[in-house]
Amino acid sequence: MTDQQLALQAVSEALCILDEYLQPRPHDSERILDKLVEVLERPDLVVAVSRLRQRSSL
Repeated sequence: MTDQQLALQAVSEALCILDEYLQPRPHDSERILDKLVEVLERPDLVVAVSRLRQRSSL
């Protein structure tokens, strides 16, 4: 999977998690935040985003 694909997949997952949070029903905010952090702190994503930032600054 390319860096761009990893980033897009993570953004898509994060948007789904935020959508869950915005639903007009009771929810566990801490659990939702944990899920969001889990997605955004994946080691492969952190590395991919770092590489994308380096490429964009060239």
